[in-house]
Order: sequence, then C-alpha cells, then structure tokens
Amino acid sequence: MLLDTYGRKATDLRVSLTDRCNLRCTYCMPEEGLQWLAKPDLLSDDEIVRLIGLAVTRLGIEEVRFTGGEPLLRPGLVGIIERCAELDPRPRMSLTTNGIGLERTAEALHAAGLDRVNVSLDTLRPEVFQRMTRRKRHADVLRGLAAGRAAGLTPVKVNAVLMPELNDDEAPDLLAWAVEHDYELRFIEQMPLDAQHGWHREGMVTAGDILASLRTRFTLTPEGEEVRGSAPAERWIVDGGPHRVGVIASVTRPFCSACDRTRLTADGQVRTCLFAREETDLRAALRSGAEDEEIAELWKLAMWGKKAGAGIDDPSFIQPDRPMSAIGG
Repeated sequence: MLLDTYGRKATDLRVSLTDRCNLRCTYCMPEEGLQWLAKPDLLSDDEIVRLIGLAVTRLGIEEVRFTGGEPLLRPGLVGIIERCAELDPRPRMSLTTNGIGLERTAEALHAAGLDRVNVSLDTLRPEVFQRMTRRKRHADVLRGLAAGRAAGLTPVKVNAVLMPELNDDEAPDLLAWAVEHDYELRFIEQMPLDAQHGWHREGMVTAGDILASLRTRFTLTPEGEEVRGSAPAERWIVDGGPHRVGVIASVTRPFCSACDRTRLTADGQVRTCLFAREETDLRAALRSGAEDEEIAELWKLAMWGKKAGAGIDDPSFIQPDRPMSAIGG
C-alpha cells in the first residue's frame, strides 16, 4: 500500500491523460495556450494501463480519476477505461472533463466501464463563459452534461470556480440550476496553479464568500466530518435535502490531514500533492525495463516522503512550476 510518514494511506489515483485542452480558461492558461508535451514524452496507452494495474493490484488503489488537460482529447480513452475495468479488484472510475465532446462519447464511456463524470462549468451565461474560456462552447457543455446523466454516468458532478467581477454573483443561480437538473454542484476556490502565475490571495472568491452568497437563497445544513471522510469537498444539505452542495476550499480550509490521493502526470511522473514541487519519474523506470516490483517500490518511496500539507497558507509558499493542465486535476 501507499503510506506516508503521517499515517495517511493513498487509495485514490488521479491519472492525467494529456496536458492539452480545447478551452483557454483565464484561471488556467494564457489565450495562446501552452507548449504541449511532445507525443514521445506521453505515456502510451499500454504504459498507462500497466501503471494503473500495478497501483490497483499491488498498492491498494481503489478509485481512479482520469484527468487532463482535457481527457476526452485522448484518442485511446475508451480502450484504457475498458482495460482498467477488467482489473481484479475492479477500481471505481471517474472522469474530470470540460464536457466538450461528452455528448458523443458518454454512452461508449459508460459501456467501457466508467462510473461517473465531473464536468467543469463556471457560469450559466454564455457571454461570461466566452470571456472566461475564450471559446463559444457553452451549449456544448450543457449538452455534454445532459448526455452524461442520460448515459448513467451518475452522480454527475459540476465543478465551478468563481472569479471576481466575472461570475462571483452566480452562486445561488448555479445551485438552483443544479438542483433542477439533479446535478451535484461543487464550488472550487481558485488555486495558485495558473500558467501565468497571476493568482493572488486577495483577489480570490473564498469558501466563506460562496457560502454567504448561497445562504441568501438557501438553507444549508452541514453534512458533517464523519460523512466527509477524506473527500476534498465539504458538503451541505440544501433546504433539508435530498440535494447537496460542496465547496473545495484548498486555500482557506486545507484538508491535507485526510488526503488519500496520489497523482500520475501524462508524462509518467508521480506527484504526492497537487502543489508539490517534487516528482518521481516512473516513465524512465518503465522504459528501462524495470519490473513491476521495482516500479512499485519507487512509488512507495515517493509517497513515504509526502509532506504534511500543501503549505498554501504559509507566507513562504511557492507555486509549482507546472500549471494545472500539466499536473492533472
């Protein structure tokens, strides 16, 4: 199993399939995009399946989340999921996506073995969506969400980031819409993972801001830590239930003490934390002919060195060199 020196056990693996994305969200990357990883640097489908298989059968991983960039841009995605679904024990599998392309792939993904999806949608207003993502794809995301629900990729979760003077007034409207469509909404504090390094604490919409806005229209009852467990989102019952809303407050309410995640980048690097500045290279071990046991020991050693916390609340915090699109959500 994957243990660290603080007694935490990693059971949740986030696997980035590509650093590429078809949106240009202002809080993630510049309008011109980034210099993408070269194809030879990316893990192949076989390498991804081998590492996931090793993590599941030898290291105690129970849940696999496919991320990016935008994972729907990975040509072999359905095949990767299909092969991972054949593992024993079978991991729970989910996908974090911007929803563009989900309309045409949702049924195939579910048939391959995908259990559910998280879809990013920050606004209900098409003109604001265009300003935030620099693309006119709002309707595509809405259709993708509906297709995911129709295909059985449930619960469909919607991730929203609120930005000052753009969509910071939309929290109640987003929640009302999510309740109407039976989506589970989760607000995520803007994190210091943008390629431009333009994030600053004073300019972010905090969990406190979000909750205060929601309470102008809804009654929120805390679900409780005993229910939350190691989940990154604190959740509240909306107007007595059954719907819930979550807030992932990585900056103002860090949840590092219960973290159960390990991350694998699209080029085969293990990251012990989203905000880590260190990585462990599994791709080199794979391509040099290392046996599974050797690779497993590398992974264990990386996780053993995991720090107590991300350190965002520390004045000495330094943003990782890699942006979110290159790390994986």
